[in-house]
Amino acid sequence: MKQLRAAFPDSALEVWAFDEHRLGLKPIVRKVWSKRGQRPIAVVHHRYEWLYLYGFVCPRSGQSEWLLLPRVNVAWFNCALQEFAKAVGAGASKQILLVVDGAGWHRSAKVEIPKGIHLEFLPPYSPELQPAEHLWPLSDEPLVNRKFETLEELEETLGVRCVTLSEMPEVIRQHTLFHWWQDD
Repeated sequence: MKQLRAAFPDSALEVWAFDEHRLGLKPIVRKVWSKRGQRPIAVVHHRYEWLYLYGFVCPRSGQSEWLLLPRVNVAWFNCALQEFAKAVGAGASKQILLVVDGAGWHRSAKVEIPKGIHLEFLPPYSPELQPAEHLWPLSDEPLVNRKFETLEELEETLGVRCVTLSEMPEVIRQHTLFHWWQDD
């Protein structure tokens, strides 16, 4: 942040975090309450079709941006960065420090970083340092113990959930703002 402040003294600065989450037709199964002596029933049909939820979060404000995309690779990461930069107004007057993990598609020489976006890589093997990792239990809630017939049905449910979460910045903030998180 000190380097960005020195380089862009007249710009607003924000720290965001980013991660991807794979979801698909293989159900997320969790424990449920049931009457004593009865077994709960969860209908599952294991199928291996996936889509990816790209989550951007500003832990300080609780603001979040979401994208549902078909893959994770450099091309889709470039697309996600462009959409994110537009959504938050990154550019000459607003600089974003984006905390990401060290995935190959984040570090590739083919990554096209939009103006106003600056990537900061987490140390290897440290997902506990990534605030965006804490978005996934929130996004998974409407999917738990449910069977989806198609990716479109799953995408529709996830889309509604992402809109709902975008309107709940205090909940997002409670899950992602770590006591040690520095953005000033």
